[in-house]
Amino acid sequence: MKWSNFFMLALVLPAVAAGETGYPDGRPVATLRMEAQDQGVVLRHGDGPDGCDNLGAREALIFKEDDVYHLFYDGAGPTGWLACLATSTDLKTWEKHGPILDYGEPGAPDSATAASPWVIHDGNEWHMFHVGSPNATKPPDRVPTPPYLTMKAHSQRLAGPWIKQPEVVPFRTKPGTYYQDTASPGHIVKRGDEYLMFFSASFKRTLGIARTKDLNGPWTLDPAPIVSPEEQIENSSLYYEPTNQTWFLFTNHIGLDKTEYTDAVWVYWSQDLNTWDATHKAVVLDGQNCTWSKKCIGMPSVIVVGERLALFYDAPGGESTSHMHRDIGLAWLDLPLSPPVP
Repeated sequence: MKWSNFFMLALVLPAVAAGETGYPDGRPVATLRMEAQDQGVVLRHGDGPDGCDNLGAREALIFKEDDVYHLFYDGAGPTGWLACLATSTDLKTWEKHGPILDYGEPGAPDSATAASPWVIHDGNEWHMFHVGSPNATKPPDRVPTPPYLTMKAHSQRLAGPWIKQPEVVPFRTKPGTYYQDTASPGHIVKRGDEYLMFFSASFKRTLGIARTKDLNGPWTLDPAPIVSPEEQIENSSLYYEPTNQTWFLFTNHIGLDKTEYTDAVWVYWSQDLNTWDATHKAVVLDGQNCTWSKKCIGMPSVIVVGERLALFYDAPGGESTSHMHRDIGLAWLDLPLSPPVP
């Protein structure tokens, strides 16, 4: 993921519109479009309990339990960034509940942030895999900085209470690999008796697959990412379309215009979770079809709602590319999904 990768890899290059002649450094472009219909902002930052999101709301992750939608998001508050919760029964009116995680002790892997939670239910309880880091920028922003690590918690209910499991180490960064700087959690699916997690990795940004049969045990990371790091993508949210047996992987693309920032939601598609073709991709949401943020679009998360797919994302609005003062937006795709035709 992630926030500070932009600080680490910022480049001063001429501005070029990605949809016209490509990016200044030659990173791949998506020439196809599978456009979502944008509804606009649905959750604004600034009014969370105890100021938990006064400086921004980011990394929206949507789940459902007992007809209640649970929206986890990173609230930038007075002490740093923490995973917060808002709930709704209609995706229109949201009740904010504040942080559902707290920082670890000084020196712990999540002492500076405990954020961005992905969850899965095993039939008995909920398992959470969230981002931890011992580092952050100076106040007031306190943007988490690498390493971005995968931490574990569990709960009987999505709303919590969530109990951290510091003794469980799913996986970590490893020098000399494609995940040497970032090994942070992503969408989890179960296939047979195995769980697959599409985690965010970086030396350059990409996605890899981690595998386990025990959600309270270690994961094995595939030796190569699912697509080339040249694609410059991070974060994952998957949808399976039964009418054509196709997986659609929604992810955040990192663009370049003087500096790097999240410029769009892209989607990749495959009929095999283990095999992905980087040419099978399209733009879903960017400045062309977002109604309120014309340059910067943050991480996507999708969920089926009736006959449509809801896509949550964050953005700063206007021409801003700031990490701070972001709000949560919602866009829609009609089902069933089909890959766009060139």
